[in-house]
Amino acid sequence: MTTEVANKVELFTEQFQMVKEEISKVIVGNEEIIDGTLISLLAKGHVLLEGIPGIGKTKIVATVADVLHLSFSRIQFTPDLMPGDILGSDVVHESDTGEKFLDFQKGPIFTNILLADEINRATPKTQSALLEAMQERSVTVGKTTHLLDPPFFVLATQNPLEMEGTYPLPEAQLDRFFYKLRIMYPEPNDMHDIMDRTTQTEEPQAVTVLDRDQIILMRETARSVPIARPVQDYAIRLTLATHPGTSYAHPMTDKYVRFGASPRGTQALVIGGKVNALLSDRVHVSCEDIRSMLLPALRHRVLLNFEGEAERIETDTILTEIMSDIPESTE
Repeated sequence: MTTEVANKVELFTEQFQMVKEEISKVIVGNEEIIDGTLISLLAKGHVLLEGIPGIGKTKIVATVADVLHLSFSRIQFTPDLMPGDILGSDVVHESDTGEKFLDFQKGPIFTNILLADEINRATPKTQSALLEAMQERSVTVGKTTHLLDPPFFVLATQNPLEMEGTYPLPEAQLDRFFYKLRIMYPEPNDMHDIMDRTTQTEEPQAVTVLDRDQIILMRETARSVPIARPVQDYAIRLTLATHPGTSYAHPMTDKYVRFGASPRGTQALVIGGKVNALLSDRVHVSCEDIRSMLLPALRHRVLLNFEGEAERIETDTILTEIMSDIPESTE
């Protein structure tokens, strides 16, 4: 490892830990959620957060925006929300001479961090307004395409308990989320910390530790990490094991899965593995790095068949079995 590379790795790790420690001043526990959110941001991805109300989903996003000195917008998704409410629209203005003209008024999507709160409460038409922005980092209104300033990061939340009046996200939109993270209910010790922090005269505040240019540089550092062909092959075989009816399929896949993960899932494994390698002070990706990313990267990309739904099989259960049975590459 050259001195220049070693310095880049050290700087990356230091900056990541600085951000994480600052977020932890406000957010109790949830280390996996904080790590997953930051890894997705550095990998140019987006996150779908799933958890019951009141456990800090919105607070996590707002705190990340504060710590990273990025612009932040929050959209509360409701059944009557329209695409124009997200993207913006052309508005008629009148000049001093009485001449009328159209001027584009930007919507809340023109930001760095966008919180799509309870995204599954909006209609499919409104949900689809996010598709172009999430993939192309641009917004098209009429005949004009407007580019979004980097970094653009969508963090959507949904409540897994309430199904009435909701519109499940279509597969195409689910696939655009880099990770799906599940927030669990806090442990008793964490509950004490939450009460201590939120029921006093003043609540703890996070301060800015990184700016936009530093984040973009960290992204470039993460993507420059090399991955050996056998490790990449391992990531590919893990993905192919989720596809039923193929020679690579795992027995549980053939029994319970309708559709497997797309190539975006493999990309999430590889890029997430690169970030994880840097955080472990390495400049190469290992199979362990790939395994550590498997559940958040693929759990929303594996669709169950009727039998899987009827038996209430968790996709995490299938992926865990795949992880334990698929051997590492020996080349």
